[in-house]
Amino acid sequence: MTTILVTGATGSVGTRLVPRLLRWAGAQGSSVRVLVRDERKAAPLAALGAQVVAGDLTEEADRAKALEGADAVLNVAAALRGVPDEDAWAVNRDAAVALGRQAAKAGVARFVHTSTNLVYGRELGRPAVEDDRLAPHPAWGVYAASKAQAEAGLRALGDELPLVVARLAFVYGEGDPHLAQAAQWAATWPAHQRLAVVHHADVAQALWRALTAPGIEGRTYNVGDDAPLTAWDVHELNGRTHPGTSAQTPFDPWEGQMSTAAARRDLGWRPLYPSAWSAAEAGAA
Repeated sequence: MTTILVTGATGSVGTRLVPRLLRWAGAQGSSVRVLVRDERKAAPLAALGAQVVAGDLTEEADRAKALEGADAVLNVAAALRGVPDEDAWAVNRDAAVALGRQAAKAGVARFVHTSTNLVYGRELGRPAVEDDRLAPHPAWGVYAASKAQAEAGLRALGDELPLVVARLAFVYGEGDPHLAQAAQWAATWPAHQRLAVVHHADVAQALWRALTAPGIEGRTYNVGDDAPLTAWDVHELNGRTHPGTSAQTPFDPWEGQMSTAAARRDLGWRPLYPSAWSAAEAGAA
């Protein structure tokens, strides 16, 4: 591949992914292009060698400009919490599918789309696997629903789009406040309820492998570490004490949990940080 287009480059995942991507792609003689609304936020990435295209992912002309000459696309853009529902639908579903359609017409060789473990339903009685039906629970809100519908829309493009999907667990690490924020709502969980997580470094290496591994078009991969955190762990990692919600509070022990066997088998992927505790010990939490 020669030019990789990345969306969401100035977001939580993107700011930690793109510097790594620049190193890995550069070692292979490839370049990285980022589509951003605010060029100032992308200045640190530009200083590292990223090509910066100013534009809005929701605008057709801006997508076309960013796609010109691109050989691969890594769609990391996401509207998560704290945005109006219509914005989440516009970015997570509508713009993602439109980008996929335009990328297919542009003839890209690989389109990697980041999704979430929240697209799976509840009460599976086991870790979710990639072939499970997508049935996000309404309690998970528009983010999960929009991501599930984006996947469906991209799949509907069929063989026109060389699609690979990466479904990420709860992403944390490297100063990301995500895990600290999790303590706010984990306080309402039973202390033993579990949260599937994955470190930014492991997200980056999974997405790079999804971009470069041969012959995986059409496949989906779950990406999460080896040791889900309990609500108690979330508090401990944040230097807090869980309030001790009754252990009798009903919950599904498999909710949000997923198998990563396919990523290990097909991509040769292994988490650098098998648990958030190992990341904390390494100073990378």
